[in-house]
Amino acid sequence: MQPARLGAWTLCLVSTALLAALAALPSSAQTVVETSQQTNDRIRALSAASRALPPHDYVIGNGDLLAVQVFDVQELSREVRVSQTGTIGIPLVPVRLHISGLTETQAQLKIAEVLEANGLVSHPDVSVTVKEHKSKPITVVGAVPHPMVYQADRQVSLIEVLAEAGGISNDAGDTVIISRLETDPVSDAEPPAINSSDASPTPLQKVNANSAPADPTASGGPADSTSPDETGRAAASTSSSRAISAKSIDLPDLLPPPIANTITVNLGRILETGDTSSNIMLQPGDVVTVPHAGIVYALGAVSRPGGFVIANDRGQLTTLKLLSLAGGLDRTARSNHAVIVRRDANGQQHEVDVNLSKVLKFQAEDVRLQPSDILYVPKSATKQAAFKAAELGLAIGTGIAVYRLIN
Repeated sequence: MQPARLGAWTLCLVSTALLAALAALPSSAQTVVETSQQTNDRIRALSAASRALPPHDYVIGNGDLLAVQVFDVQELSREVRVSQTGTIGIPLVPVRLHISGLTETQAQLKIAEVLEANGLVSHPDVSVTVKEHKSKPITVVGAVPHPMVYQADRQVSLIEVLAEAGGISNDAGDTVIISRLETDPVSDAEPPAINSSDASPTPLQKVNANSAPADPTASGGPADSTSPDETGRAAASTSSSRAISAKSIDLPDLLPPPIANTITVNLGRILETGDTSSNIMLQPGDVVTVPHAGIVYALGAVSRPGGFVIANDRGQLTTLKLLSLAGGLDRTARSNHAVIVRRDANGQQHEVDVNLSKVLKFQAEDVRLQPSDILYVPKSATKQAAFKAAELGLAIGTGIAVYRLIN
């Protein structure tokens, strides 16, 4: 009886293995695609490589916070914010100094020359340090883990900014869109020469400082000889300082608005081939947008139904690629009657018939999928009944064989 029992157990194991093989036979092997973590690791590696750029002094811009220290003169040492016109104010200096576009060293030289030219400090020792960088914002939005406003303290590339934002998300697209305003970049050339307007106030600025209305008799002419036009001008002299200031300043609202320039970068080419020619250097004010790629869905007689990101393989997703991601067709699939459910621009739903049997045999063209497409593969009732009957017959045959061996 012992050999018979051993043979029965062996037969049971063989039958179980046959059932498992029969269930797994129709499934195809899953295509291995690059994960989001691997992509972000590659972005960080490229970012570290692109940091090996020649050093470049930071250029002061509008909105930066500066720490100005004048040695042994505490009254002139303070923190100042660069205005939107690019100027700062120094105590006892009658004019505002234009600092935007200078480096820290250049700003130190300019402030020292102004202090000495105005007779405030002889041989001044000035130190200028940027405490807050606010003038070079680069905005990163879209399919990134951490959307942010990156304050660049040096020249940075696209990959570096994406690395600062945590890379890209799982549903990120294959391209990156950069919106850039067509403005002249800030020049970091030699500082402007010191002129008379930096050393002493101009007559126009004196008028602005003393904006009291002018006396119409101050010129020595008789009061009764004033013409009606002169009387009107005298009556409006209370707003003379405002008018003079408006004439002496270039009003930004009189200038035409800047034109947005859009740059599209193929991120897949940079990551797959390592071609850094598309890894452009960003400018202050750039807006980096990583579009979402969209999702397609596989339902019905597939091994793993669900949604899949279009940019999984950094290319156009098709029905064959989607089937591979979904684990292949189920054994009960009615592959010659599959449909793609698609919505048009007006939101109307349409169905596109797809004969997957011919597509799998390369007898028909593979269909490209669009975001939000649904590939539905119906199940065949005939195949379901046949497989259930085969499983039932195999189970009954195995039971009868085991029974005979035991008895």
